[in-house]
Amino acid sequence: MPKHSTDAEWSDKAKNLLRSELKRKGVTYAQLSDLLNKIDVNENEKNIANKISRGVFTMAFFLQCMSAIDVTELRL
Repeated sequence: MPKHSTDAEWSDKAKNLLRSELKRKGVTYAQLSDLLNKIDVNENEKNIANKISRGVFTMAFFLQCMSAIDVTELRL
């Protein structure tokens, strides 16, 4: 990524990282919703899809997703 990336480029990077981890774990948005609910994070499938497609979500949401799908390490 260039030294002076735009917010949109950073959002794309975050979105792609989350999507790739979900794909690697074989987790759908519906399954992610169920997994998040198990850790008391109430998100439905549609909201998850919207957040991820926009690439605009909090770091807290990202970490909740990683925890829910049992990701303990990431390569950037």
